[in-house]
Amino acid sequence: MGAQHWDERYRSRGRLFSGNPNGVLVTEAAGLAPGRALDVGCGEGGDALWLAGRGWQVTAVDISQVALDRGAAAAAEAELTGRVTWQQADLTATPPPTGPFDLVSLQYFPLPARTGHAAVHRLLDVVAPGGALLVGSHDMSDLATYRHPDFDPADYYAPGDIAQLLGDDWAVEVNESRLRTTAPPEGTHHVHDTVLRARRLR
Repeated sequence: MGAQHWDERYRSRGRLFSGNPNGVLVTEAAGLAPGRALDVGCGEGGDALWLAGRGWQVTAVDISQVALDRGAAAAAEAELTGRVTWQQADLTATPPPTGPFDLVSLQYFPLPARTGHAAVHRLLDVVAPGGALLVGSHDMSDLATYRHPDFDPADYYAPGDIAQLLGDDWAVEVNESRLRTTAPPEGTHHVHDTVLRARRLR
């Protein structure tokens, strides 16, 4: 699913997502001291704007320029333009922006599992010492009976898969499944989230 697919999906609606920040981010990042944040797969910018409003300097990256343009417009309306940089990129295939970042957040970002785990390691490398990695995803156990010809959950990293790739220079602080704090997307059965929060020690 490349840039054209996502641009067309965003164009199909006036707004694809609610514009609100993801519940996992709000729960896990509310107590963090503001710094530099990388929002991976930022979509229309709900998370980036929430972080910016709390004093973070945010680099928001998405594969869809349509989504980024909507995020930039929302930032201007909220008078947060100077606190968010919007960047078009496919982080499954290309390096992330230059770090270090005090927070790297992946919320429901479909990161394909690959031999060697290069994309994961590139994201881990830009987390600053003392910084946090935060990954939120749908709990696939909610989709036990779900079948789609273009989507197999086993083809993508779950937060627990990424936890297993962390070395001794990381401390895992949260690695669990929990009930969502917000209603699931319309027409879905996502009632649980899986959450990984880890801190880089050095």
